Amino acid sequence: MKVSIQITTKNRQEDLLITLNQIYTYLKANAVECVVFVDGSNDGTYEMVKNQFPKIQLLHNQNSKGYLFCRNKMLNETDADFAISLDDDAHFLTTNPVEISTAYFYKNPNCGLIATRIFWGKEAPQNTTSSEPIQSVKSFIGCGHIWRMEAWRSIPNYPEWFQFYGEENFASLHLIKQNWEIHYVPELLVQHRVDLKKRTQTNKDFAFRYRRALRADWFNYFMFFPINTIPRKLLYSIWMQFRNKIVKGNFKIIKPLFLALFDLLLTFPKLMKHRNALTSVEYQNYLKLEEAKIYWHPEKVSL
Repeated sequence: MKVSIQITTKNRQEDLLITLNQIYTYLKANAVECVVFVDGSNDGTYEMVKNQFPKIQLLHNQNSKGYLFCRNKMLNETDADFAISLDDDAHFLTTNPVEISTAYFYKNPNCGLIATRIFWGKEAPQNTTSSEPIQSVKSFIGCGHIWRMEAWRSIPNYPEWFQFYGEENFASLHLIKQNWEIHYVPELLVQHRVDLKKRTQTNKDFAFRYRRALRADWFNYFMFFPINTIPRKLLYSIWMQFRNKIVKGNFKIIKPLFLALFDLLLTFPKLMKHRNALTSVEYQNYLKLEEAKIYWHPEKVSL
């Protein structure tokens, strides 16, 4: 069984260096490769990887073509049986993730994708144990997941016109249409080295992410959900922004909220062109699935 570890990066050399030092030991196995796609970086990332990590396969865009372009190209060009997708600022805290994931896929032939447990933080948690069970879930997180390549090849590419956010739900809904399952496997733990508080304090970054996260959800409503459910879902989503944020004084969401609505109107013809709605039975089964496991917090240790 061949495994491909795939990372796309842009101008985050320090983060990438940490990640590569963590995973480089996996490449001792002949059946494991690592591909790094440098997407228009101008900070010397390409040269650093080439000189310090000779076993890693390098792809390079002189000018940035986007995160999803890179993900699609790496997934489509590998001949591996399984592909581990990591962000450049994420690495496994689990020992032997390659062996664990391949064994899991072997034992669970209906599983098309493994969603890992994700810890968000700059410092690794002291307690990494988890009592969570394995669960079938609606979606996964981009910073750490593992594809069965047979499943990837059964669905369309990530939609590059999403630009950022929502591609995971797009892929997940297509997997469900193809009768694949997404399994949350907490034995596999990834540390996403992100300071969430600092990220939300940066107004420009917040507005960018908020707008794209909202519109991505709405795009997927119109492409996949039964027609009669869409108005209620859309209105509820907008109402929750007002009730939980604007009413409580978080006025910085107003502009990205209306820009997301504008994006939805502008993209509507494309959404209808790509519509692949769940049947009523598929939709009801989808609603029964657990939500994607985005944040994991260390469990308190009893004294």
